[in-house]
Amino acid sequence: MTLTIEQVRAKSAAKLAGLIPCVKAAAEALIDRSYAAGIPIVITQGLRTIAEQNALYAQGRTAPGNVVTHARGGYSNHNFGVAIDFALLTNDGRSVSWDTKIDADRDGMADWNEVIAIAKALGFTWGGDFKSIYDAPHFEMTFGLSTAEYRAGKCPTQAQTDAILALIKPKQEAVEVIVNKANVIIDGCKAKDGVLIDGAVYVPLREVADKLGATITWDNASKTASIKTKEAK
Repeated sequence: MTLTIEQVRAKSAAKLAGLIPCVKAAAEALIDRSYAAGIPIVITQGLRTIAEQNALYAQGRTAPGNVVTHARGGYSNHNFGVAIDFALLTNDGRSVSWDTKIDADRDGMADWNEVIAIAKALGFTWGGDFKSIYDAPHFEMTFGLSTAEYRAGKCPTQAQTDAILALIKPKQEAVEVIVNKANVIIDGCKAKDGVLIDGAVYVPLREVADKLGATITWDNASKTASIKTKEAK
């Protein structure tokens, strides 16, 4: 792959502007994860204004061209920053493709299907699964809200956006903590064993105090252990 991830990200940056934050973050993760899988992609559509949507709706009806949408302004999820469209990038970044069968990374699976799987894992709904139309380049996150509810000013809940962010955030790998027994000698005498954790030896405080002839007291209110040596007495 000749394109760097920075170059791939830059090609989509303008289209990501205006998306609601968690959808934008998911789209960025889609770009990064697809690239990591050997499939550079570009976001070709993001937020559309009502005027832009109406201009697209006019195409093939009252304006020249083919019909490209069945949604008037305010009736597309693109108008509310919760939808994106994508295309495949060639490795040199000079052209895009909507070929759903190509397997440029030669892993035995169509690149288009790999991107769909990544998007769904990030919480997107794919337009190819719509019952009314087939929209192969389309992904969206409606959060259960209709365009009518978006027009009325409703927004996703914090819990819904947090759930998407949890899918995006890489899982923190468990850190293996190795605990070993440590021998403890105080003034030449064997004391109870301590434990060695990450280079530090931990021993029972009372054991040390007793071996040194000191007294120890515990203040539960302040969670404070106090040691008094013979000299201090």
